[in-house]
Parts: sequence; C-alpha cells; structure tokens
Amino acid sequence: MIRDWSSIKIQFCNFYGTNMEVASFPAFDLNSNEPLQHQIHQQFVSLIAQGRLTSGLRLPSTRKLSEILQVSRNTIVLVIEQLKMEGFVYSQTGRGTFISNDIPDVISISNTQKQASKTTKPEKRSQFMALSQLGETMKKLSVSSALTLPFTPGVPDLKHFPHKIWHKLVRQHQDRTVLMGYDDPQGYLPLREALVSYLSLSRGVNCKAENILITQGSQQAISLCSQILLNEGDMLLHENPGYQGANRAFSTSKPFVQPVPLKNNSIDVDWMINHCEKLSESKIIYTTPAHQYPMGGLLPASDRLRLINWATENNKWILEDDYDSEYHFNHKPIAAMQGMTKHNNVIYMGSFSKTLFPALRLGYLILPDELIRPFTVAKSYLTGDLPLLNQAVVADFIMQGHFVRHLRKMRKQYKEKFLHFEQLINTVLKTKVNIIAESAGMHLVIEIPNINDVQLKNKLYEHGFGSSALSSYYLNDEIKTGLVLGFANTTEENRMDLVELLDKIL
Repeated sequence: MIRDWSSIKIQFCNFYGTNMEVASFPAFDLNSNEPLQHQIHQQFVSLIAQGRLTSGLRLPSTRKLSEILQVSRNTIVLVIEQLKMEGFVYSQTGRGTFISNDIPDVISISNTQKQASKTTKPEKRSQFMALSQLGETMKKLSVSSALTLPFTPGVPDLKHFPHKIWHKLVRQHQDRTVLMGYDDPQGYLPLREALVSYLSLSRGVNCKAENILITQGSQQAISLCSQILLNEGDMLLHENPGYQGANRAFSTSKPFVQPVPLKNNSIDVDWMINHCEKLSESKIIYTTPAHQYPMGGLLPASDRLRLINWATENNKWILEDDYDSEYHFNHKPIAAMQGMTKHNNVIYMGSFSKTLFPALRLGYLILPDELIRPFTVAKSYLTGDLPLLNQAVVADFIMQGHFVRHLRKMRKQYKEKFLHFEQLINTVLKTKVNIIAESAGMHLVIEIPNINDVQLKNKLYEHGFGSSALSSYYLNDEIKTGLVLGFANTTEENRMDLVELLDKIL
C-alpha cells in the first residue's frame, strides 16, 4: 500500500511567528522492507537538502505531525531524535523544535549546488574521487550471492551437523583469555598441528605445521596465490569449465587466463603437453584433481604424475584445490598430488566450508618452504589474524575424533542422497537431460542441450530451489548448457519436487 502525501500541506513557523506552507511530502510505502521511521527521516532530510525547510523554521509538535502524517507519535519522536543527533534540528525548552542554523556540510553543499544551478548552465559533473584500476574493475562487477536453498551447490547437510558437540567445545573455549588476544599470523598452532596429523593419514599430504597457513576460506587462499605469484598479464592455466570463485579471486591480478579443456571430465594433461610451446609463459596451473569442479571427474594417478613432471620441467606452480575429496562413495579418498612429489612446486589448498559449514570461513594452504614467509606477511598486511575461538574449536573437533566420525556419517548420507537423486533423474528426465554424475561429492551436473540455463536457474529460484547454470563455469564460448545441482542439503521430498518441476518445465 502506497500512502500518498501529495495533498498534505504542513504549516511551519519561523522565529517571528509567521506561518508558511511547505510543499508536500512525497509518497511512502507501507509495505516496503524499509522501516517507516527511516522513510519519514529521509523525507525530512530531503526537504532540508532542497532548501524547502530553511534554518530557523519551527516544526509542528510531534503530536501534530503524527496526526497530519497518520502515523504513530512514537515513530515521529524517534525521527525527530535522530534528526537532532545528526544536527539537522535542535530544541529549545518551552519553544519547540527548529531547523538548525548550522546544517551539516553535505546538506549545505547540496543547497549551494541547487542555487547555483538556477543561475548557471549546468556543467557535466567531474568524477569526485578517482578509483584505482582495481576499484574501477570492481565497480563493473556484481557480488555473487548464494542463499542457502535446497540444491544450492556447495552447501552441506546443515541439519545433521553435530551441533551439541560443537557448542560444548565452544563453551569450553569461550572464557579462555588466551583466545582473546593476537596470535601467530600463520594461524592457531594447535589447529595447524591437528591438520598435519589428519592430512597425513587421510590425504597423504607431506608437511609440517610451519608449512600451513590458515586462511579465511578458499577465496582468500586463492587471492593470496594470485597476488604473490602473478603479475598483470601473466598466464594462468585454468580448468575449463572450472570453479567460478577461483576465476574471480585470480582476476584481481589481471592475469591472462588460458582455458585448459577436460578429458573424461578431468583436466586434459595431454592437451597441455601438446601445447607446451604455447603455454611456456604460464606460471600457475589451477586444478581440482580429486573431484573436478563442476564436472566431477577424478584425475588418474598416472596423469597426476605426468602433470607434476610437466609442471616441474617447465617451471610452473600447481595449485591443487582439494575442496571435497573426503566424499568419495565407492573408495577411499585418492592421495593428494602434494604428497606424490618430492619437488616443491605444489601448493595444496583445503577448506572446512563443505566438511563443516560455510559460515565458519576457515581454509588453509600447505605451502612450499620458500613461499611461507611472503604468503604469511601478505596475509598479515592485508587481513591480519583470524578469530582464535573458531580455530581452537576446530582443532579440538579434529583431535578428539569428531571430525572423522562426522565425515564418515555424512559420506554415507550423501551416497544415499546421490543414488536417490540419480535414480529420480534417470527415471523421470531420462529423455530430456544427460546426467553427468560421479560417485563422489555433494553435487551432480545435468546437461540440457540448447537451453538458456540462466533463465532455467532463475525459474527454479522462483520456486525456492537453488542451482547454478552450467554455462557460467566456462571460460570461453565453447560451452555446454545445463544445471549444477547440490544434493547434500536436500530432503527426499526436495529431490522429488525438483525433478517433478524440471519435468514440467522441460
């Protein structure tokens, strides 16, 4: 409902008691998400900025304004109090509330410009403050937001998280004074030691606590790699299709991104070897070998060794993103590339977003010795320390065995969800989609040829379902269309409803 003030004329008085009529207030929206108090406050500020309420004018009483504007008196009182705090109005005991004689600078500037525009030809406004090149680039981009909806990729099953155990550990740590100060910029030492133990046994990673840098999730980890290892124009080899977040994080250094195609849904090592001369200037290879994102392929051990040898011979870094390797359903997780080489050119990256929960915002890098100092200093300069409480809780969660038990439990549940979802798609949508599903991870891909998958994604969003358009993961025009669907945070009913909806739409 829009309440129209266009016919309302409010009487204001100056110091000499002369009544004057001020032009009407604009309409305001009772159904808006913006609070009514804020809308009315903005109308007052706007009238002052436009010079329609000038210094010295006395406002009607709060009771009178409440009657005129047909809103509660309490709302008007809160508006007037806020205007006082901001310096727009002042009160005199026994006399009333007046428009201030000393209007804040931003309003004075607005008035001056308004008056000047009446007498002079308006000039094209110059840029107020120049942004950096990065700032100008960021201004043209949009923030990617993903609500926690069923089928949103990357969201784990939050309902089955061991909340009681987690909260118990939080309570044990929250009164510890040592966790209230600063700490090693590399991260909380007990957490790094816990990771050494866990990653050595589960992923075959070879490192010491000194090699681990705790980061604010995978985005910061990739951003640090970009800033420390790449200059503008340097060549980056990036899986195609590949993880959108990595491409965005790397973009801050403005590299030349060379897409690397997939073979059997994993990075094509043969393609890189055959194009060695073309790729000679490249510095970093970004890859997800344990479970290619988003297509789900597993890079065979022989190809891993060939990739390591090629990168070593050609003087290149490998950034190994091990984002959800714990969730292989039919076999144990494949050993990480980092532990397969004696060469010091593999940077291993992991995160707790999918194994625990996204809001934790904790990740880590396993760094070769020569990269520890520059990465640590860069993180210290750019973001400083991370909160110690969460790091301490995660350290205990791992060391007390809760982490492994949680992974074992979720691996079983995700397998059941995966098999149910796969069966539904194959039964109902068999003639309409091509399912690309590996027995691993928290999502699957359905290829739907000759469709606008962005529009399809938006259509699902309207019905309360998350997804990603498959085309958005490609770095060039040679794309496939379809959907990336995260099944981890879904119920049986969710999966049945989504497949039924897709059947109707397609």
